[in-house]
Amino acid sequence: MTQRLFRFGLVGAGARDGREWAALARRGEDLGFATLLTADTVATPAPAASLAAAAAVTTSLRVGTFVVNTATRPANAVAWEAASLAFVTGDRFELGIGAGRPGGEGDAAVLGVPYGSGAERLAQVERVLDAVEHPAEGLYGGTGGTPHVLVAASRPRMLALAARRAGTVAFGVPPLTGEDGLAELVGVVRDAAGERFDELELCTSVHVVGDEIPGWLRGRMGVDAADLASSGSIAMLTGTPREMAGTLSRRRDELGVSYVTVPAPFAEAFAPVVELLAGR
Repeated sequence: MTQRLFRFGLVGAGARDGREWAALARRGEDLGFATLLTADTVATPAPAASLAAAAAVTTSLRVGTFVVNTATRPANAVAWEAASLAFVTGDRFELGIGAGRPGGEGDAAVLGVPYGSGAERLAQVERVLDAVEHPAEGLYGGTGGTPHVLVAASRPRMLALAARRAGTVAFGVPPLTGEDGLAELVGVVRDAAGERFDELELCTSVHVVGDEIPGWLRGRMGVDAADLASSGSIAMLTGTPREMAGTLSRRRDELGVSYVTVPAPFAEAFAPVVELLAGR
């Protein structure tokens, strides 16, 4: 297996205004994060506007969706926005897509579009990938190549699709998933990808840095720190920065995971790990 270099993403949320969002983008770049990522929910600013603003105040930081809920968008609309973001960011945009998320039905209802069954949403992801790779006649396709595509997945059919067509596979797993559980999912991707497995970048999310879950995150996780620790959850990193770096290095060596995202509130706590590993 080809060993990829580490890179790290900062998942931004909760900025009170545009000035605070711009400051986060600049700080993330200064700390060595490779990407600033934003969610796609009707309760947060639209991804295209947020990411264009972040790219405008930085020079090397890449920006991306994490992830677009393709169930709420026509395929050509996603392709149009992706090409436009690649243009305005100087090809620093990465398109992250998925087939939905918890609560996605509510977003669809607000936007006045059908959400669809699991099979229908999976088919929509395929249509989006087709539209991004081969824009429809008359649709703006940008001035560069196809944006780098990340597909978030947790179930076999979606993992297999991601393995065949994505540049990055992001594992969307329950909070208590340990390394054994992650290894099973990596195995699914490896089998489905075949010879292209070495070309794939594998991504996991660390939701907690340190020994305690902050109050703002506790309700979202649905578990406490003791639960995460006892399960050996991949969503939690503890110890010194060097110990955390060691855990991630071993995980890369054993499972191939080289792209790691963390929530923006942990940017400073995680920065020493980024300094130890980014680009190595």
